Amino acid sequence: MLARRWSFSVLFLMALAAVVVMPQEKGGQEEFGPYEPVPNWPQPLPDGPDGVKHDGWTWGSVGAVYAETPDRIWIAQRGELPLPAGAAPWTPYALLSPSRGSATGNDDGLSATCEPTAAKRGWQRRYHHVIFVVDRAGKTVQWWPQHDKLFEAPCGRGPHKIKMSPYDPEKHVWVFDDQLHVIHKFTYDGKLVMTLGTKGQRGRDAGRLFDRPTDIAWLPDGTFFISDGYGGTRVAKFNKDGKFLMDWGTAPKDPKKPGPNEFNTVHSIDISKDGRLFVVDRGHRRFQVFDQNGKFLDMFTTGVRSSPYAHYISTDQFLWVADGGTMRMLKYDLNGKYLYGWGAPGGQPGQFNGPHSLTVDQDGNMYTAEVFGGRVQKFRPKPGADPAKVMGQELRYRGKTGN
Repeated sequence: MLARRWSFSVLFLMALAAVVVMPQEKGGQEEFGPYEPVPNWPQPLPDGPDGVKHDGWTWGSVGAVYAETPDRIWIAQRGELPLPAGAAPWTPYALLSPSRGSATGNDDGLSATCEPTAAKRGWQRRYHHVIFVVDRAGKTVQWWPQHDKLFEAPCGRGPHKIKMSPYDPEKHVWVFDDQLHVIHKFTYDGKLVMTLGTKGQRGRDAGRLFDRPTDIAWLPDGTFFISDGYGGTRVAKFNKDGKFLMDWGTAPKDPKKPGPNEFNTVHSIDISKDGRLFVVDRGHRRFQVFDQNGKFLDMFTTGVRSSPYAHYISTDQFLWVADGGTMRMLKYDLNGKYLYGWGAPGGQPGQFNGPHSLTVDQDGNMYTAEVFGGRVQKFRPKPGADPAKVMGQELRYRGKTGN
């Protein structure tokens, strides 16, 4: 008995000593949530056979990013921007010192809505590498040079969104041009097969006229819904062939007290597993929820300083949001309960300046496209990161290979 007590005492003291000498983590903070920024990603764009050189140029305002796989990240940017003399190659506009202001896809002398500005800035962006694909290392593996000029027009500024339907085995690529009021559908290899809207004309006329459309979401049968948009105040529903079915939404009768089904900047849309539509009403800092025929179901705010830019519903049915007001990544349940958030404004790696698009690949890497910062950022989960804080998987098409 005495031997057993002595053995127990020794083991207890050894365990206590191990606890005492174990190094304790101190200081720091959760600056990047469960992630770490991936440095030097993506890699500089290559000079191509068209003879256009990139010396003295950098990334433009980046409207959209979509992770098809960890080795195929689609990027849609609003052209390339010139660097000032003396700037390091491929410096994002967010990191220029002295600052040139925000990255922009606007023509010199025009505002984002094509109105003349008081003064010219003296430099212009160019439509080059508007749509391209990079691999996990950030190396360009595909580029659609034949479509660079598609987005060039008076008052144009380049793509707003790039997406692929999770139910489409042919993997069509959808690209939104909000400023020219059109939505393009391409084959996987870049053939233009459908355009909704009328280039350069704005309005609300079924599928013939849009008013700065912004995003798209699909049902399993191919039916799709378009958020329309910056100027529009509606969600529009189409069948799988692009035939207009219906729309809903109005401007608020009282802008100080917007009610259900009233919109100010219909900016992002996604569909839950049970078929509900979650629509970002950005100007009103809220989500509105509808059934598939426009019946209002619910709404909730995202905060007094919020400006929800993009969102998706993960396969485990949580709502993940890129907030351009607070420059944070947010998590909600589908009842609108806030669960978690991280991020901070700024131009340094890991900070955000206009996180306009949000996507996650099958390895859990997260990507944001920044319209003001002029860059795409890649974040990889930290070893041992809390799974509840890592963004869940996007719903995407799974072929025979499981991709």
